[in-house]
Amino acid sequence: MTVINGIKEETLIQRLIDGEQTAFELLFRYYYPGLVTFATQILLDKYEAEEIVQDFFVKLWSSRKEIKNSKTLKSYFFTSIKNRALNVLKKEKISEKVRNELYKMIETEKLYQPDLFIESEMQSRIKLAFEKLPVRMNEVFSLSRFKGISNDQIASQLNISKRTVETHISNALKILREELKEYMFLLYFILNSDKS
Repeated sequence: MTVINGIKEETLIQRLIDGEQTAFELLFRYYYPGLVTFATQILLDKYEAEEIVQDFFVKLWSSRKEIKNSKTLKSYFFTSIKNRALNVLKKEKISEKVRNELYKMIETEKLYQPDLFIESEMQSRIKLAFEKLPVRMNEVFSLSRFKGISNDQIASQLNISKRTVETHISNALKILREELKEYMFLLYFILNSDKS
């Protein structure tokens, strides 16, 4: 089950069909980066990939009533973008040999791995968010949330007070919640598990 911004994707799909713009925006923000990366790998042109994906979402909004309600749109989105990208290659008269190689790569899933594109975007966002934490705050937070060390042990290990440890963790949570609000559903347990 995919959850986007704390809402089940299935619920967002129904809200999209009902014409709710917020649902559309959440789905767009969640899938857009991965779809662009995927299309770029086929077309080798990021600008053209962005055009295809944007056009796809415009058409999605205008034909939202025709969407079949399902638990996820991931497969539909990536298949649609794959077909649009391949159509562009046909129009550009890319040699048949190159097109056949691409088809083969896509069909054998060397190029067609939707999860990879969504997850890689998320991983880069998480890395960037952690880079924004001051060094000591990052260290304290990592010891607490990723290594499972208690606040008392961290204080002793780093030769700082337990109160300072708690302050670092609290401030790190504030920064990460803001930076990663689009991915909160995946980070919930990291950010909210209590290690005190």
